[in-house]
Parts: sequence; C-alpha cells; structure tokens
Amino acid sequence: MEKLRLFSGIQPSGNLHIGNYLGAIVQWLPLQDEHEAIFCIVDQHAITVPQEPDALRAKTLEIAKIYLAAGIDPEKCALFIQSQVPEHTELMWILNTIARLGDLEKMTQFKDKSAKGDRETTGVGLFDYPVLMAADILLYDTAVVPVGEDQLQHIELTRTLARRFNERFGETFRVPEGKITREGARIMALDDPTKKMSKHASSENTLIALTDDADTIRRKIKKAVTDSGSEIVYRDDKPALRNLLNIYALFSSKTPQEIAASYAGKGYGDFKVDLAEVIIGFLMPFQERLARITDEETLAVLRGGAEKVRPLALTKMHTVRERMGFIGKKKKK
Repeated sequence: MEKLRLFSGIQPSGNLHIGNYLGAIVQWLPLQDEHEAIFCIVDQHAITVPQEPDALRAKTLEIAKIYLAAGIDPEKCALFIQSQVPEHTELMWILNTIARLGDLEKMTQFKDKSAKGDRETTGVGLFDYPVLMAADILLYDTAVVPVGEDQLQHIELTRTLARRFNERFGETFRVPEGKITREGARIMALDDPTKKMSKHASSENTLIALTDDADTIRRKIKKAVTDSGSEIVYRDDKPALRNLLNIYALFSSKTPQEIAASYAGKGYGDFKVDLAEVIIGFLMPFQERLARITDEETLAVLRGGAEKVRPLALTKMHTVRERMGFIGKKKKK
C-alpha cells in the first residue's frame, strides 16, 4: 500500500520546550514509519520578525539536532531547511496572486501578534506568512499535515488556495487534510494556564526548555502556578493543576486521573517534586544524545534532505508555471 505524503515544519526561533516535543516532535516518530514524511526547518518563516543572522544559523542547527536526538531518522524521512529549496518562495508569490486580503485578515495569529506592537510598523511578512505555509504544503502534494488546533485556520486557507487554483487553472494541487495532534499540543504555560506554552515567551519561567538542566527544571516546576486549595484533582475548574497533571501523564504511562488518585491525602509540594523528577528522567538521556550530534553530521543530513525533496519541488513548479502561462527555459542540449 502506497504511503501518504506528510509535511510538517518548525521555526528555528525561540526555545523549544516540552510542549513542542510532546505536541509535535514525539508524534512524528511513528509518522515517519506510517507516511512518506517531509520535515522542514522553516527559516523563512522565522524572519517574519527580526532575527540576528548568527543566532538564526545557530538556532537552525540546534533545531535539526533536536529532531535527530528525538529519533527522527533521515533514512525514513526527509529533513531539510526551507531556504535551501527556492521553489517554496516562488510558489508563495504565485499563490499570493490568488489569495485575498479578506483571507489573510481573518488569521487570528496575525491579529494576536500585530496587536502586541504597532500595526503601522508590523512587517508584511507577518501578515502574509500563511501563504508561505500554504506553499510549503502544496509544493509536495502533501496529503496529511499534523497540526495543533491553533494552526487549523492556516490549513483551511491552504485548502482554499489549492481549490481556487485548481478551479482556475486546472487540477494541479492535492487538497491536504489537517491531522490534529493529541493533548501535548495544548500544554499550557507554567505561569498562566490560560495561555499555551510558547517558545517565544518573554519569561523563561513559563516553559520547560528541552535544554534545561535538572536544577532549572526543579526550580521552574516549584514556581509553577497552582489553583486554590491543596487537593490533587483533575477538574476543569482547576486549570493550573489540570495542566501539570497533563504534563505528568504525557511523560508517564498513566492517565491524569490515575496520577491524581495516587496523590490522595498529599499536597502540591509532593506532587511538584515528583513531576520535576519525571521530566528530568526523560530529558537527561535526550540531552546526552543531543550533545553527541556534531554540526558536520547535522549539515550532511540537512543537505541530503534537500536533495531528496528538490526533484519533487522542481516537478511541481514546472507544472504550475505551465498552467500559469509562463514560458519555460530552453532545455540544455
């Protein structure tokens, strides 16, 4: 049976945290066996906000190493850097010509991010990046896109643009389906359970980074907000505790309800100590694997990944250019 093609990307910016790992990276491990998987470090998305060049290069390598340490296998999938396949941005420009202002003005992530600054000085790239995301996906005839709930709106835009292009220029793009990731995608901030844990958070105490050492993890969990009362229960009216129980469950083989029951008669202090040790027990071996991966090994994997996907991108763009009425280059003899 032919495997469906899957695409997923992550920005090389901010600090990757346990929410990223549980909500995306760890779920990619079985996906690389079940699908024809393409994993992309989307550095061109990262520059929608200012980036220091040296920091961007370092973060791109770090993200790739994290993928590899987590178990992403370049023999089973393609892992590459977005900017090394120029067809992504070429297709984005073409899709821009059929995208509408109304499509992009509806995007809640743009509204949220632009609201934090001066709208008059907000970059066009931040407004337009959902079109680049659509190009990333459509370029490879992607069938499945694993996403969190906050990205569903962007997948729907991708589907809209694919259908709009197909209706105008003829059947060209596969219309992809979003695959909702499980509870890990909704791990909330340690200091505010109403907000999703974010790698771009202004305070380091809001997240557990994948590179945090043991003492830092203990300190952050100790400071994590809890709800009124001291009973360990898994209920909607205790969102802070519910979040911590979800984290515990995702690092163990138990359900949140089972974990809560095991702390009957105990308080938040005991629970937090154990939660920190559970996280440390997982992250320390991961960090040891991460430390063994060299820059040279990582760059070789990324180059190999780009070489795998480039023929797919070239083939698709040949078809797109032809459909649009562009005159092709003369073939070399």
